[in-house]
Amino acid sequence: MPRRAVHGVLLLDKPVGLSSNDALQRAKRLYRAEKAGHTGTLDPLASGLLPICFGAATKFSQASLDADKRYLATLALGQTRRGGDLEGEVLRTRPVNATRADVEAACARFTGTIEQTPPMHSALKHEGKSLYEYARAGVEVEREARRVTIHAIDIVEGDHRRWLLDVRCSKGTYIRTLAEDIGEALGCGAHLAALRRTGSGALTLQGAVTLEALEAMDEPQRDAQLLSADALLADCPEVRLGAEDAARFLAGMRRRLALADAPQVRVFGPEPRAFLGSAHIVAGELISTRLLSPTEVQGLVVNDRTERTA
Repeated sequence: MPRRAVHGVLLLDKPVGLSSNDALQRAKRLYRAEKAGHTGTLDPLASGLLPICFGAATKFSQASLDADKRYLATLALGQTRRGGDLEGEVLRTRPVNATRADVEAACARFTGTIEQTPPMHSALKHEGKSLYEYARAGVEVEREARRVTIHAIDIVEGDHRRWLLDVRCSKGTYIRTLAEDIGEALGCGAHLAALRRTGSGALTLQGAVTLEALEAMDEPQRDAQLLSADALLADCPEVRLGAEDAARFLAGMRRRLALADAPQVRVFGPEPRAFLGSAHIVAGELISTRLLSPTEVQGLVVNDRTERTA
């Protein structure tokens, strides 16, 4: 299948049962894209928002990896399971006497900055292998606790044994570990029965598309689903340069601007969609952080012209 240069961000609604890499490869084939990558692993058990970057957008995937996340987590009380989720064998069953007030109090204990020990069933690497590979082989690896931040845990609905929680947290938070910890705080144990990612930074499931929907589209319809290549930096201020300054900036040269200091900005040339890359501003100087290639910029401009004349 002939590949093509595709630039932009796809908000994919990943289904349960598919790994993030499998979802990525299917989307890449559908778009016939030369280059693609996702912005944060979702377990096969989990569904929801998986931003996929194509072409020039892959250079800014770290912004989404570092962003806060939001999940709908279904907590099942009364059973602890191997791996902390519904797929693992039952290790222990205990009676459940938790009220809504008890669950709210337990959730409050884990709000703020906490330490978590990564679960064995995770994609975290140890000596070049993912922890879940060791877990499948029955090997336990010592893990160091890491600091994460839980911004809020709200009860959406629930009763007695099953509770749906809206969790807003920092990157690197393991929701299955959070579920187990809440269960232990309640004295009855718990596991994660379902998980759906609903947000990553400023991106949400609004406008997200499934693989099945993409498969039913033709190529122009699929392309219309893509956000711009700078979508992962949408919260950053925009700086627009004239043709001469844009060319020099793209060559890595600093530009003098009468602008306030800023840790990160999006830089554009004179064309509407001529995204050049990211930069920071210090003492009136625009200093590049991550630049697109001239070929990538030209691709964005040509695609924009094509869309406007279609």
